[in-house]
Amino acid sequence: MKLELSRLVQGGGRLGVLKGLGRTKQLSLEVPGCLLYTHLGTVPHLTQDTLQTLSNLPSVTQVSLSNIAEHQEVLEEFKDGFRKFAGLHDTLLYCSLHDPAAPFPTGHITNKTVSVWGSGGRIELNVAKFMALQKVVQPDWYQSMADGETWQNNTSLKRVRKSVDRTLAHLDECLLLHQNSQELEGVEVFGVVEGGDVLEERVRSARETAKRPVAGFCLDSLRAGSIDPALRTQLITAVTKELPEDKPRLLQGVGRPDEVLACVEAGVDLFESFFPFQVTERGCALCFSFDISPDPESAVLQLDDEERDAAEKTQLNGDLNPDDQTQMTSFEINLNDKRYQDDFRPLVEGCGCYCCKNHQRAYLHHLLVTNELLAGVLLMIHNTAHYHGFFGALREAMASDKVDLLKRRVLRERDEQTERKEQDG
Repeated sequence: MKLELSRLVQGGGRLGVLKGLGRTKQLSLEVPGCLLYTHLGTVPHLTQDTLQTLSNLPSVTQVSLSNIAEHQEVLEEFKDGFRKFAGLHDTLLYCSLHDPAAPFPTGHITNKTVSVWGSGGRIELNVAKFMALQKVVQPDWYQSMADGETWQNNTSLKRVRKSVDRTLAHLDECLLLHQNSQELEGVEVFGVVEGGDVLEERVRSARETAKRPVAGFCLDSLRAGSIDPALRTQLITAVTKELPEDKPRLLQGVGRPDEVLACVEAGVDLFESFFPFQVTERGCALCFSFDISPDPESAVLQLDDEERDAAEKTQLNGDLNPDDQTQMTSFEINLNDKRYQDDFRPLVEGCGCYCCKNHQRAYLHHLLVTNELLAGVLLMIHNTAHYHGFFGALREAMASDKVDLLKRRVLRERDEQTERKEQDG
């Protein structure tokens, strides 16, 4: 695996292609980009056939040990790895420790173990069990075991230091077992950078992790809602200066478009695409503009006054509970609202997804209020297409020196709300 950069944009932004992926070394992934979020190998609400109707999907699928760990015995008996078990074919498999869209309790970390939470409750993993799971999953990449419970605001410096030390010790043990395993030959390991909100510990963790033979880096404990966005950007900027340029940086737990833009400028290459799922679960549709076409009239997605007021009321300020998936953001519209019962427009004018080409907002509203399962299917189709389209527009903007224009498009509603508040205040 090697990251070939074609441009450096606005300080730390990196445009390029991650090549030589998988055991065949034939696949690639454009950066900045995102992984394909799944629950047990399946994009929530969608079958594989439905998923394939979407274009430009990432070549890397994310699964998590928190979902897989309780199925270890079944996978050991199956013997052919999780990709074949789940019916995944032309994709690479990345295995993370936790599901980024699912809350998990803290306080269950020891010097030798971490805990993951499946449908049956807590599963405690030491390094030997963690690596045994990787052998039966047979991913193409996996995140090393890590102590990532330092995202809470009241975490002490002593606890942060312990997190960094434990994570480095886990990485060394994982690498030792990995190198002696025939089953994991050709599989890549991502080292985890911890350090909470302490700059010195973040830098130390990055420096030490970069000394190990890892293929890439996971930036952990910076999840949305747990840390001030400006501080997060500062920490990421400091961390990425310590990391080699030819290896990818994956940021965990951040998905909102405004935060993605800020983190890309700080040097992040890859994101987890759990945000469309969270939007779908609250009955909402992504509805923000990322069109950087030269015609300003056609490029701007217009919200009506009521939608703008709703977005203003739900404006995120970076201080929400990261485990609360019910909080609507200003990048979406809530189809549960009665105002949509006679709105016969598509979710987004000009969107080419199946939902927008065939159905109206009123129909989605009807499906939601009658608790029809089709609501989740159609919303997930649109939200996945819209989100991945945003990443495509981001790469296009970086290639054509239009990042500032893209930011104005994406943040337009937020900027207008700020101006209105200042005028009213």
